[in-house]
Amino acid sequence: MTTLVLVAAGGLAGEVAAAARSGELPYDEIVAVDDDPERRGQVIGTADGTGGVKVIGPVEVVTDCGDDLVICAGSGSTRRRVHRRLSGYGVAADRYATILHPTASVPPGCEIGAGTVLLAGVVLTAGVRVGHHVVAMPNAVLTHDDIVGDYATICAGVTLGGEVVIGEAAYLGMSSSVRQRTTVGADSVLGMGAVLLEDLPAGETWAGVPARRLNSRQELIW
Repeated sequence: MTTLVLVAAGGLAGEVAAAARSGELPYDEIVAVDDDPERRGQVIGTADGTGGVKVIGPVEVVTDCGDDLVICAGSGSTRRRVHRRLSGYGVAADRYATILHPTASVPPGCEIGAGTVLLAGVVLTAGVRVGHHVVAMPNAVLTHDDIVGDYATICAGVTLGGEVVIGEAAYLGMSSSVRQRTTVGADSVLGMGAVLLEDLPAGETWAGVPARRLNSRQELIW
């Protein structure tokens, strides 16, 4: 029996489980782990109580169970932190699965890192490089020669022009768009529906049309 373990039992875990079951991935069983004791024994990713994923214990049990792992925290910075924690437990890089929904388009010549998730309708056009532990939500479009850093989060409906560079753990909100040859810095946030026409520096939060820096993340309407 081949088991996929989803680390962090939130909404993304349910989406990853659904994507894994939609294709031809070789998993006989999918389970979840989470440090929240109130989640233990719960079944996630189901509306009617059937076909969901059971939360079997805290994160550290991954050292004793399962074959493949996917870190399902919604925040890239949290995925980075969990990945470092799992590395401290001795979890090797080759245990991380790459989950591609069968409707995701990944042509030859594109690269996808371990632990990355591409949900339904994600399109990579040509020469796109996506790092490790990246999450791309439904219907995101990454065009030619884009580079996406580790732990980045690309929300539903995001569109990247050609030769865009997305930094480590950056977050691009729903339906935002990025002009060609533009850089989104590491640990930065681009707000929902924003249109980015110039480089977004690392660690900053921008929103609006065209996107401009916000004084604090509290100003951002998600």
